[in-house]
Order: sequence, then structure tokens, then C-alpha cells
Amino acid sequence: MTIETETVLDRRRLRRNMAFWRALAVFAVILAIGAGLFGSNSFKSLLGQKQIARVSITGTILEDRKQLKLFDKIESSDHVAAVLLYVNSPGGTTTGGEAIYDALRRISKKKPIVAQFGTVAASAGYIVGLGTDHIVARGNTITGSVGVILQWPQVTELLGKIGVKVNEIKSGPLKAEPSPFKPLNEDARKVTEEMVQSSFKWFVSLVEERRGIKAPDVPGLVGGRVFSGRDAKKFDLVDELGGEEEAVRWLETKRGIDKGLEIVDWKPSDTQGFGLSSVVAGAATSLFGNRAGGLVDLMARDRSLSTLGLDGLVSVWHPSEN
Repeated sequence: MTIETETVLDRRRLRRNMAFWRALAVFAVILAIGAGLFGSNSFKSLLGQKQIARVSITGTILEDRKQLKLFDKIESSDHVAAVLLYVNSPGGTTTGGEAIYDALRRISKKKPIVAQFGTVAASAGYIVGLGTDHIVARGNTITGSVGVILQWPQVTELLGKIGVKVNEIKSGPLKAEPSPFKPLNEDARKVTEEMVQSSFKWFVSLVEERRGIKAPDVPGLVGGRVFSGRDAKKFDLVDELGGEEEAVRWLETKRGIDKGLEIVDWKPSDTQGFGLSSVVAGAATSLFGNRAGGLVDLMARDRSLSTLGLDGLVSVWHPSEN
């Protein structure tokens, strides 16, 4: 073999070795970035270590398919010993609260669930809490607001002032009623009130069933009042005053969950990923940002903005602006 041939072969071997070590270095950097972005708890989930799954319900409650799939995943995960549900929401759509409630009751057949109420857990936020086995609230938590509301604007006078007339042809007198383009007639009012009252009766029956109380016995409950955490405890709307520590203690002392289990945050699939592509995407976003999509990202992260277009029967509390 000539010297030139040996030189060429040596160079090829050197290039292969360099390519291997470069790939290994890149992979190590990706793992390090992934660990920094998602935390060690996420990797513990991959290893199947026993844990308490913490799920946060914040902002406006909607019927979110990704969130419901997350609950299905928690239900079928053997390494999840219990669920800690953190609720900090003024409410949202009644169907959104109902969907989460049903998902939580399915989980409760396999593993215990405890709710920890934050600043506010009212209306549909309270419906979500009713789906758990035990509710812990802060003394100053705003909760309750048992009720349903359907709102729409009436713009007939405004349209008249600017010279706009709305014409319509419809199949029946109750189609598209109530309408913002004309005053509410008695027939439309009647069927709308029936729909609201039907949902309200469901909500009240849920409170009575899950809390073991009679709604009329609680001052202001059927009127839709809000309660502080202390008053809610007094009227048996919540079980205990405190925070996450008290919620975990209940799981350990009352439901036999092992002490010292790691509490792991579980999030819907669009914000929780363990694959290589998810780590790379997360790292890129963290390092370089996404200015062009900033507004979209803001609305995705803060679902309270979605109240600007909230449709359907709503169970949501907000303080008066007057």
C-alpha cells in the first residue's frame, strides 16, 4: 500500500471519528437544554417513577380537547398515584366545566384527586372543584357563584342611528333567537329562560350531591353569591382551609399515598413534549424567541383573553365595574 493511499484512509477514519464525536456533542447539548427547559420532573415521568400529577386549571374554562386528552393519559398512567388539581379561574362555559368534571370523576375511580383553590375558583371553576374528592381553599379564596348566564348585546338603536337595517328570512319564529338585531320577544325570552334554568338546576343538583348539602340552606347560594374561603368552609362548600401542603397531607393521611412522592406538573400535549423534536423546538424558542407570533402565543397562554368571543351558556364570575 502506498503512502498516498494510507494517508487517504487515515483522513477518512479521522473524518468518521470527528463526525461521531460532533453528533454526540450536539445530542448532549440538546439533552442539557431539554433538562433546563422542561425540568427534571418531566424526565422522571419518562422513567415511570411514582408521582403526584399536578394539573393547573387557570383562566377561562373551555371544552379543550387537548386538556381532556391529558386527563385520559393521567387516568391510564400507572406511575401516577394521585392528582393534585390547582384551580385559579373565574369560570367559563358551563359545558367546559362539565367536561372537566366528568373527566375527573372517571379518574377518581382509579386514583384520589384533591383540589387546591387559588385566588378565585368560581362558577365553572367551582364545578371543576366538585369533580375532586377533597377541596382545599385559602381563607380569602373567592369561590361559589353557583349560576348560569346567557348574555348578548342589543344594537337596534345603534343600527338605526347609523342607518343600517337588518333583514332576515327564517324557518321558524324561534330560529336565531335571542337576536342582537331586535328586541327580545316573550316567546324567545321564555325558551331562553328555560334553557338557562335547566343548566342552573343541573349545577345546583351537582353541588347538593357532591357536597351533601341542601342549596336553600346556604345563604345566597341559589342567588349566585360568592363566598370567601372561610365562609365556604363554614357552609361546607369546601373541606379545608390551606394550600398545597394541606392538599398533599390529605392524600397521604386519608388516602394512603406514600409520603415524599414527587409532584410533577402535567400539561396538555402542545406545551409538554419529551421527544427530540419537542426539545429542539423548545430550545429554539427559548434562545431566539418568536416575535412574529408573539400575539398568538400570548392568547394561547392566557385563555382569559378568549372571553372576548365566549359563546354558549356561561358560568363565570367577574367583579362589577360599577
